[in-house]
Amino acid sequence: MEIQSDPLDTAAVHAIQKRSVATLTASQVLGGVAVAGSLPAGALIAASLSGSAAAAGLAQTFGVVGAALLALPLARLALTRGRRAALSLGYFLGGVGALVVVVSTVERSLFGVYAGCLLVGVASASGLQARYAATDLATPRHRARSLSLVVWGATIGAVAGPNLLNVSGLWALSWGLPQLTGPYLVAVVVTFGAVVVLLLFLRPDPYRESLKLRGADGPGVVHPRLRDGIEHLKTRPRAILGIAAIAIGHVAMVMVMVMTPVHMAHVDVRLQLIGLVISVHVAGMYAFSPLVGMAVDRFGRIQVIVAGIVILLVSMVFSGLSAADDVWTLGVGLFLLGLGWSCTLIAGSTLVTDEVEPRERPAVQGLSDLTMNVAGALGGVVAGLVVWVSSYAVLNLVAAIPVVALAIFAALPACRKHSNTRSM
Repeated sequence: MEIQSDPLDTAAVHAIQKRSVATLTASQVLGGVAVAGSLPAGALIAASLSGSAAAAGLAQTFGVVGAALLALPLARLALTRGRRAALSLGYFLGGVGALVVVVSTVERSLFGVYAGCLLVGVASASGLQARYAATDLATPRHRARSLSLVVWGATIGAVAGPNLLNVSGLWALSWGLPQLTGPYLVAVVVTFGAVVVLLLFLRPDPYRESLKLRGADGPGVVHPRLRDGIEHLKTRPRAILGIAAIAIGHVAMVMVMVMTPVHMAHVDVRLQLIGLVISVHVAGMYAFSPLVGMAVDRFGRIQVIVAGIVILLVSMVFSGLSAADDVWTLGVGLFLLGLGWSCTLIAGSTLVTDEVEPRERPAVQGLSDLTMNVAGALGGVVAGLVVWVSSYAVLNLVAAIPVVALAIFAALPACRKHSNTRSM
């Protein structure tokens, strides 16, 4: 069969792939600690320097913008120099950004804090690209599982980062620095640590090695340009579906998630209970990603995208019909919201990888990350406007509209037809 002749399906390549996934997962844990821990601190620093809640929100916005701006340049670097160079540069810039925030906080420069937050966001771009790097040497039947393991690594960072706020604050004080700079000191250490891990252990480079095994790398081989990969999408409706699943799952998740704490706070729900609901949501996003990956490999990419669509819509029914102080119902809704996001992200990312030629993948994957970040940023803005004009229940209804559109797209005959790249 065609899969049996796959140059990636050998014992030697499996050993390299196992080491690559372990390395990428370790870098994902470190990067996750940096990003998740610094987000709340950045908002608090901005609020402290400006005295404005709006300024606090801009700190997170700049982080999202940084991830979006660097998604395509990092993809271009991956095309020419490989994943190791691209991921290492992203984390390095994130560490530099964390240093900029520390210095700017000491100097009380709000502009400098925003600039640093933008660079820290680049570490998020590396974290997103790392999931794709896990698929470079994976065979089609194990592709989603490899990707999902790297996504799962973000769980540790997402949980550990915010919980280091107090300890890192004490560390900053011991250095004579403002307490809120503590998470950024940690971010400097862990992002530079991620750079070291990648440079030392992500060898051989998975993307370059995959091209070499297929005879598509070496002297005299012209590397594709970024726009070549984007042009490649015109004849790949299933790849476009994968990108749409990633972006729409993300925008729906962001729209509901960011306004849930505000919805609950309207009736003075305790912060501890709000934190519990968000923690359950994060568990839905990441904790079950290996199981989602196995389901994608076993049952199919489109099938799990459809499952994710159903889960997202059910989650919006739970959330939209729940009272602001109904912690249990909101918890169920937010858990399902995270799980639906996990399904669309992992299945969509795997579908993008399946449907694009190996040499074009970083370009298209970078475009998918750019689309995902822009969609998330727009979703947050729209969510705030909808709740301001109407209500949280209406927000859930509005968030369901793009999800229904995704279901219609997934049902089109062109999205059901396999391309010839599936076995690559």
